[in-house]
Amino acid sequence: MTQDIQTLLEKRLGATHARQRLGIESEKGHQVFGKGFNFFHPENWYSTHSLIRQIIRLSGMYRRGQRNACNIQVRENTVNIAGLPNRFDGFTLLHLSDLHVDMYDAATAALIETISSLQYDLCVLTGDYRAKTYGEIAAAMEGMRRVTEAVKSRMYGVLGNHDSITMVPHLESFGIQMLLNESVKIERQGESIHLSGIDDAHYFRVENIEKATRNIPADAISVMLSHTPEIYRQVAYAGFNLMLCGHTHGGQICLPGGIPVTLDSKCPRYMGKGSWRYQDMHGYTSAGSGTSIVDVRFNCLPEVTLHRLMCT
Repeated sequence: MTQDIQTLLEKRLGATHARQRLGIESEKGHQVFGKGFNFFHPENWYSTHSLIRQIIRLSGMYRRGQRNACNIQVRENTVNIAGLPNRFDGFTLLHLSDLHVDMYDAATAALIETISSLQYDLCVLTGDYRAKTYGEIAAAMEGMRRVTEAVKSRMYGVLGNHDSITMVPHLESFGIQMLLNESVKIERQGESIHLSGIDDAHYFRVENIEKATRNIPADAISVMLSHTPEIYRQVAYAGFNLMLCGHTHGGQICLPGGIPVTLDSKCPRYMGKGSWRYQDMHGYTSAGSGTSIVDVRFNCLPEVTLHRLMCT
């Protein structure tokens, strides 16, 4: 970490936020047990990754799992929101999550091909751009450059538990406006909604919802981007109409019927993938387009999602 990067991040994020994130990242590796929202963090248990990969190879299922990882589905999700401004009726968000672009190049190429033909008004990204949870970022940033070149709209994003805060200048140079406990007003023909995003709440725990809502009027329609669904209660009671998140991969390796073995997330299992509701808030947890730990998927295909906002 050079002093120039630290100074840049402190100016961009505020001194306290930058020091918190950089301080946690500077600790040797990431812990498997303890810290964060969850107690157990399998993505940080690197000594088991090769073992899991070898077990799948011995089963004869590895190639099939890799083919599944490249079979990206385009999901469509209609969100009916009371009070949505008329100019936003039909407004469509392309939701990308858990890309892990340096994990498996064939899957990243499939993602680029998939999104190149889609039509939407805005693109949102809910974190985890890198495969590992610490270390160099160059390969991930090169992959993200390729992905963003295929996006045909404004882009807004948040960071996940695999991401380094030092990615922010790179991601923003690619045209992604990162929302790190911040919000923006999205305007359309004189009407507006608000889009907020928080920093990772799963491992780093540097989310600040109060700061992210500071400039949002109480009666405004608002959407929250969070890497993880685990803070659904806090987001709902902050008054958001829609929460978009990822992190779980939908389980990635699931039992027949799509039943996840684990979601690596402290949330109700019905929030582990797809559309859900909590109180008055709509939610959607993306199964993600990439893979984590091993570059395979079983009974849980990768996805990108088109969320269509509709007036009720």
